[in-house]
Amino acid sequence: MQVRTRHTPAFGVARLQLAPGEAVTADYAALVATSFGVVVDPVLRGGSRTRSRPTTFTAPAEGGWVDLAPPAPGDVYVVELDGMYGWCVARGSALAQGATLRMEPQWPGFRALFGTEVGFLEHVSGAGPLVLACCGTVDLITLEAGELITVEPGYLLAYGEQTQCRLRAVSQSMQQSVRSGEGLMLDFAGPGQLLTQTRNPRTFANWLSGIANAR
Repeated sequence: MQVRTRHTPAFGVARLQLAPGEAVTADYAALVATSFGVVVDPVLRGGSRTRSRPTTFTAPAEGGWVDLAPPAPGDVYVVELDGMYGWCVARGSALAQGATLRMEPQWPGFRALFGTEVGFLEHVSGAGPLVLACCGTVDLITLEAGELITVEPGYLLAYGEQTQCRLRAVSQSMQQSVRSGEGLMLDFAGPGQLLTQTRNPRTFANWLSGIANAR
């Protein structure tokens, strides 16, 4: 799968160029268009045909393409996994992944962060491109050995699994949730890389809701 992006960084669209018979998984709600003949196979949940759901897109014998766009304004960013190291990504930020990648919400490496609960991160492993949807634009941060940084979970997009990470409470007086990241902070130590986004999706959604309710 080859990925070409356009209209970035404000209103990113990702075009996935598929080889003959190649398949890719994405949320049906992100679908903009496909070349003729691409097979669209959505997974129905609870009988609903309008609810967002994971979908497999398979190219015909001559190959094809799929255009995808995230729901919020912002960038689309491609991470190339090498098969050696995985990436930890914010839950819900994966716009598309090839059949050679595996998404693991309960990756064993998260036990030190979240315990037995499913947290606000998912682990992706395998070799191939992973397309991420960003709220706002993307900042790539490269940490040198021993370099430290603290990130608010709502602004985290992804980080390489070899980057050391620690989760802690902002304050014991604040409500905390490992599912949303509310009331928590992430401390990272290099060497490694991480991606942050310039807008918090939850805050952005609340802002939009406030505008709509004020009318």
